[in-house]
Amino acid sequence: MKKTTIVGLGLILGLALVATVAFAWGPGFGFGPGFRGPAYGVPPILNLTDAQSAQIRALRDSFLKEIEPLQKELYAKGQELRTLWSSPNPDQAAIAAKQKEIFNLQSSLQEKATNLGLEIRKVLTPEQLAQLPAFGTGRGFGPPKGFGPPAGFGPPVGFGPRW
Repeated sequence: MKKTTIVGLGLILGLALVATVAFAWGPGFGFGPGFRGPAYGVPPILNLTDAQSAQIRALRDSFLKEIEPLQKELYAKGQELRTLWSSPNPDQAAIAAKQKEIFNLQSSLQEKATNLGLEIRKVLTPEQLAQLPAFGTGRGFGPPKGFGPPAGFGPPVGFGPRW
């Protein structure tokens, strides 16, 4: 009797554990349909027409296709820089050169994002443009958070223990 109870409780506990993991999985944060609004990157209060939304969507899609190779290259350069930093005797000249390549790629991405914002502004009416200052000088147009890996390159710097 005791053995059956222990096995039964073990099975129930295992099932509960599997169910918890399955339900915790969730939908994720993919870039599927509906993730972004009709004119992603443009404040929703501007009341865009369907034509404006379509134009902005086309500009954004073109921008994303244009920067994809740059983003991949930036990621690869970041990996190379991490490898340089992790060597037993890091080469200062190689690290500086790799950082310069990364800065150039970031600058190119920023320039393309600025161009996207300016192109989107051309689609807006004067009334819509007048509403933009209400949103402050924050992100502006384009994708959020910037480009490339979320963390900086190189070893951690600072005082105290590194946990």
